[in-house]
Amino acid sequence: MYVGRIEKLLAYYSPLPMCIVNARGKVTRASSKIAEVFKYDGIVDYDIFALTGIKKSELISAAEDDTPLYIQRNEKKFRIGCSFLGGEPEEEADNENLSIILVFSDVTAYEKLKELYNSERVYMLLVNVDNFDELSASTSDAVEVRITAEIDRQIRDWAASMEAMIVKYRDNLYELAITHKNYEQLVEDDFSVLDKIKEIETEADFPVTLSMGIGMGAKSLAEADDYAQEALDLALGRGGDQAVVKNVKNFQYYGGGVTSVEKRNKGKSRIIGHALNTLMRQSSQIFIMGHKNPDMDCLGAALGIHRLATLSGKDTYILLGENNESMDDMIADAKATGEYLFISEEKALSLVDSNSLVIVVDAHRPMLVESLRLVETVDRLAVIDHHRKAEDCLPNQTLSYMESYASSASELVTEILQYIIDKKDVSTMEANGLLAGIMLDTNRFAVKAGVRTFEAASWLKRAGADLQHVRRYFQDSAENFRARAEGIANARIVGGTVAMSTGDGQTINTQIINSQVADELLTIKGIEASFVAGRNENGQTIVSARSLGNINVQYIMEQFGGGGHMNTAGVRTDKTPEEILADIEDYLHKSNTIGG
Repeated sequence: MYVGRIEKLLAYYSPLPMCIVNARGKVTRASSKIAEVFKYDGIVDYDIFALTGIKKSELISAAEDDTPLYIQRNEKKFRIGCSFLGGEPEEEADNENLSIILVFSDVTAYEKLKELYNSERVYMLLVNVDNFDELSASTSDAVEVRITAEIDRQIRDWAASMEAMIVKYRDNLYELAITHKNYEQLVEDDFSVLDKIKEIETEADFPVTLSMGIGMGAKSLAEADDYAQEALDLALGRGGDQAVVKNVKNFQYYGGGVTSVEKRNKGKSRIIGHALNTLMRQSSQIFIMGHKNPDMDCLGAALGIHRLATLSGKDTYILLGENNESMDDMIADAKATGEYLFISEEKALSLVDSNSLVIVVDAHRPMLVESLRLVETVDRLAVIDHHRKAEDCLPNQTLSYMESYASSASELVTEILQYIIDKKDVSTMEANGLLAGIMLDTNRFAVKAGVRTFEAASWLKRAGADLQHVRRYFQDSAENFRARAEGIANARIVGGTVAMSTGDGQTINTQIINSQVADELLTIKGIEASFVAGRNENGQTIVSARSLGNINVQYIMEQFGGGGHMNTAGVRTDKTPEEILADIEDYLHKSNTIGG
């Protein structure tokens, strides 16, 4: 009786559109203003869920939590405030006599203003011509002038089409101010300018490519500029030919379909080498590590850096944890020389001090390094890696040398050594280790081997590398040979161009066997990419992905938390091998990477 009287008074005197509904959603009262929302003679006895499209659970939750609901009616947007009429929410939620009052506020003007504000928000965009120096070195002066003018024209025309402000800082670097509306157009268009710029004719054997970094969602233009620079650094670290967008929470990626162009100028290797040498001399001691379960590239690069570190006169240690048996011979040879101090994580943590330097080779992600605890302990960190840069890279790097064009970390380390020491100072073990690392990551010079790769291998041969001895590192046990043969035999073809296979058992050699099987599957006629999954000794699933170039396996692996290179990538996951391969196959179909 009392509640009914309140309902009557509220409905009569309400200055806003208002209605009251019972537990079944039936409208029991409504103010005259409700006609502004619903164009009917009256809505009493109507079903509010049918009128609004709101579910009962949503209405109860909104009333309990005092959160608004929104509907659109008559080209207007209304905010609905919901509350129980009398009693406590926890008492009323299951009460058949429940009454909920709904008050409608016209927020159309506010929403239009918010939409206008959001569409006109300014984002900063940096555009870098990735291979400008290489184009200049590969073309005649007349052609260089033409190419430069054409690149400039296309970028400025593209900016003009968005009515964007554009500033050219250098021959290869532009900065644009764009609006959110422009950004949405770019996403809808899938950043087609990345492909259009490649159509420029050059005398070089590679296309013009752009990298973009976009900063959005920042509190100020200065912060947006910082976001854009961070995004551009990530795009370049991932090999270029792509756009990376950074907002407050995460990164988004677009493009990235062209293999990184090998840099002709070795000046950066010289600069990094001298900077690293100076950093070593300023440190009290040096710790070198790679990724967990190291391979020959990881250990070879570590041995090369060890030589440079010992020549600086500092105590130098190499962190070594668990390894698969394919590394036994190489590790045994290194230990037999007596020149290297291999230590555990616990030993390293007991030795480290505030002036120690940690050098990470062949990895740059926290989840992959041999000892994240040691990395987090020191203030001086150097990273040398050839993988495409991930957004969760190691923070606070004092020195970073990440080049995705390189075949291997061993290639990068070999180039550094060339500028700092004489080849006679490199031991046979180090030369063998570095050459083995290069051969492993290039599948014995069959994949991702550029001119600089062969130059590095040639220098190592002159430094004393024994090719016959290195070949012994690639010999395998009969058991692993059989496991590899089974993996190849179990392969199935998906969509006519992709091979997939799973390995049996759980061993420490799973990663190396998977990669070998994936490489072998690419030799099947018509196969463009391969994915091989198997469990390691810890029960975790390891996926090795390989490609001949037409399918970007690095981008595919990133969708599942992994990464790598365009032609060589992988991921670790807690899913079963069958589950992760099914997910990958589903993604390949949905993304139209394969047919069927």
